[in-house]
Amino acid sequence: MPSFNLLLLAGDGIGPEVMAEVKRLLGFYAKTGVADFQTEEGLVGGACYDAHKVAITDATMAKAHAADAVIFGAVGGPKWDKVPFEVRPEAGLLRLRKDLSLFANIRPAIVYPALADASSLKREAVDGLDIVILRELTGGVYFGEPKTITDLGNGQKRAIDTQVYDTYEIERIARVAFELARARRNKVTSMEKRNVMKTGVLWHEVVEAVHARDYKDVQLEHMLADSGGMQLVRWPKQFDVIVTDNLFGDMLSDIAAMLTGSLGMLPSASLGEVDAKTRRRKAMYEPVHGSAPDIAGKGMANPIAMLASFGMALRYSFNMGKEADRLDAAISAALAKGLRTADIKSEGCQIVSTAEMSEAVVGELDRLAR
Repeated sequence: MPSFNLLLLAGDGIGPEVMAEVKRLLGFYAKTGVADFQTEEGLVGGACYDAHKVAITDATMAKAHAADAVIFGAVGGPKWDKVPFEVRPEAGLLRLRKDLSLFANIRPAIVYPALADASSLKREAVDGLDIVILRELTGGVYFGEPKTITDLGNGQKRAIDTQVYDTYEIERIARVAFELARARRNKVTSMEKRNVMKTGVLWHEVVEAVHARDYKDVQLEHMLADSGGMQLVRWPKQFDVIVTDNLFGDMLSDIAAMLTGSLGMLPSASLGEVDAKTRRRKAMYEPVHGSAPDIAGKGMANPIAMLASFGMALRYSFNMGKEADRLDAAISAALAKGLRTADIKSEGCQIVSTAEMSEAVVGELDRLAR
């Protein structure tokens, strides 16, 4: 039985609740001999600030570097709205991404057959939807310098955030996009704002060059990011792999989440470069839904995005593609039986708790494994 080391960072809000369901899944894999996942845990976000006055400690970062993969819950909430900007809960997440060099954020948006009517769009627009938003994660306006707020006097202030991209950053995310597309439907849509932003001009130029040099077999189209947002809600099935920068990727992937019925349905993987010697990569897996403090502690959180995020870990970190496919099938089977958490409720379905939903998924997984 293979063995892997995981760092579990539950974080804030509903993070600990959905992380508990990952532990349930790990227990199933150990019991059935699929794999032995050894775990360590640490504080991150607001929970870490309360204990240590930082969003993540150096000791926890060392554990993240040593782990085969980091499994992340969620951070933030109104409790920490007034803490210093540099130690806000989200700073822990940004440090993990930057220090581990997790430049490629993969966010699949899949509409399970049972949830086609849960989307904000008409069934015909989303039934069978299967697209990927690929977001560059360690560059752009979130990390660019200078980043300041200056007091100009007379009650006036000036805030500055800087959008910065170098050629190599765009090249490597473009390569991930084309490789993903080759394993899917062979189409990449690159989104930027080259009509008003110099970084968009460079993004377009570099993606074109990478395509012409190494990926002519893949269909490439370019789209302005604002138009892309409109097209996502007009006819999302026109896309396969969308590649975009850090800021636009953040927004477009949240739009894609609602196509699936709920933010609680969207997993993600954040990946680094493959090490040439070990053939391994740093990676972190997290649901897109955030900390949802309004429902924290109520047993209402949808665990599917968290479970599906671990499914991406099986696929991208542990070379267990068959197990990842089986977990996806188990999620689909549980939904097909009419089980719903409150965020995806629909008429005639049974509303279940966080634990009951994951119990059903693990039950279906057990059935499929026999």
